[in-house]
Amino acid sequence: MVLASTFPAQRGDGTPEFVADLAGEEAQESDTLVVVPRVKGAPRSEQSNGFRVRRFAYFPRRWEDLADGAIIENLRNRKSRWLQVLPFFVAEALTTLKSVRSGKPDVIHAHWIVPQGIVAALVAPKTPRLVTTLGGDLYALNAAPVRMLKRWVLRGAARVTVMNADMRQRVIELGADPAAVEVLPMGADLSTVRPRKVHTDGRTRLLFVGRLVEKKGLGVLLDALRELSGVDWDLTVIGDGPLRETLESDAPDGVRFVGTKGREELREAYARADVAVFPSVPSSSGDQDGLPVALLEAMGSGCAIVASDIPGISEAIDHEANGLLVAPGDRGGLVQALRRLATSPEARSELGSAAATTARTRYSKEAIGERYRAIIREIVASARS
Repeated sequence: MVLASTFPAQRGDGTPEFVADLAGEEAQESDTLVVVPRVKGAPRSEQSNGFRVRRFAYFPRRWEDLADGAIIENLRNRKSRWLQVLPFFVAEALTTLKSVRSGKPDVIHAHWIVPQGIVAALVAPKTPRLVTTLGGDLYALNAAPVRMLKRWVLRGAARVTVMNADMRQRVIELGADPAAVEVLPMGADLSTVRPRKVHTDGRTRLLFVGRLVEKKGLGVLLDALRELSGVDWDLTVIGDGPLRETLESDAPDGVRFVGTKGREELREAYARADVAVFPSVPSSSGDQDGLPVALLEAMGSGCAIVASDIPGISEAIDHEANGLLVAPGDRGGLVQALRRLATSPEARSELGSAAATTARTRYSKEAIGERYRAIIREIVASARS
């Protein structure tokens, strides 16, 4: 059984699909049920990519939007959404309990410590748990009662996977068994990478992909572009979020906001881009990126990458070898990196080719999926013995 809170209503609708991709990989060896919250336009149950999906209702449909996107950011954006938190937790717990009793899963794979890890530990304490934290619930949500809950979940987990070495150290400090913790990010679907477009007009096409929230750092990039003089550039911003109106009103000429795009449109955007930029920064709440799947997809497409030097990203990007790293929030460093790539098609080509090789060999969903399947086999074997 897979528990998660981010899941597309329809494949390709623009919602991140890393949970669905991994569930498809896990379903190659396991009868897999995915339990997720209801979102607009989604059926309550369906069969998809070899696994079953069961969606639970948690609030009157007219106002039910806590799980539309990132829950933490949704709560920050509108305080009234806190009214949905307790009903969400109760509905997820009841649906999970019913599913455990009827299906008797060998393993529960909980994406995020909070709330899915808590739900799994509470309603199915005897079922072995694989807990995957992607960053937001680990870096943020650090009030004392929540830390106690996270410690309880991690100490009881059969295995824990994290996106980078820094996160591994953090979950160990919270009480996870070091031998049970593995750095294993989400995989990227590189099966439909498009051939790169060759531009000869002298313009550098920049691309940003991500939710428009503080930790993604788009504001830093927009400030840097104001100083990128003497370079012909344009920037396409793919994504949506609570900061869109503010960022769009503050953007310099040459920036185009196009909203959320599905997987096929993203593939075309990667193929057209010369440079993909991921200027991530730690947010005021302490939240920060683990290892964005969009970064891995851009690498796999052969884009030259400019990204922030933070844990996770710095484990995928080797500075000067398969991309360029700048200190988070360093506007001047970002200007220098962008200018260098804008004025050197050769550097863009070399770094992009190296990034594609890294993504294919280390971060494809097939490679990551095989490791997750192995972990599940190990958990089952250990439980049976």
